[in-house]
Amino acid sequence: MNWTDERVELLKKLWADGLSASQIAAELGGITRNAVIGKVHRLGLSGRAKSPSSASPRPRKPRQTHMMRVRPQMRGNTALAHAYAYDTELDPEPEVIENVIPIGQRRTLVELNENTCRWPIGDPSTQEFFFCGGPPVAGHPYCGYHARVAYQPPAARRDRRPARS
Repeated sequence: MNWTDERVELLKKLWADGLSASQIAAELGGITRNAVIGKVHRLGLSGRAKSPSSASPRPRKPRQTHMMRVRPQMRGNTALAHAYAYDTELDPEPEVIENVIPIGQRRTLVELNENTCRWPIGDPSTQEFFFCGGPPVAGHPYCGYHARVAYQPPAARRDRRPARS
């Protein structure tokens, strides 16, 4: 990545506007937060202005740069995250309810293939250990029941966490 005069000027402006190094990196594109911090130090830029929310009560007009038209408007570590669609209204499959797996469906490790659910059941150090073996959901290694257990929406996982005191 080359620091062109245009990018350096934009860096200076964004730094003066109070944006964080991560936000500036996202605006510039193709650059890391650490590269922004290094360039700020090499340029000898002083402390930043107060953040826009505390500096003035008036709403800020969004900046329009040629780079913003190309990239999506998301920022931060979730910008590249894939948004999964979850169907949480499904009922458990009748053959698999509360980990009751029919004996004829159970599989050992060597019996697993792409046409069997690979959900482990029990303690691997015991003789009773097995894999579900049911028909998997397309594109997943697990049957419908175990896929719903494995791939829960983030909000549902947060609801199960114990409250911190």
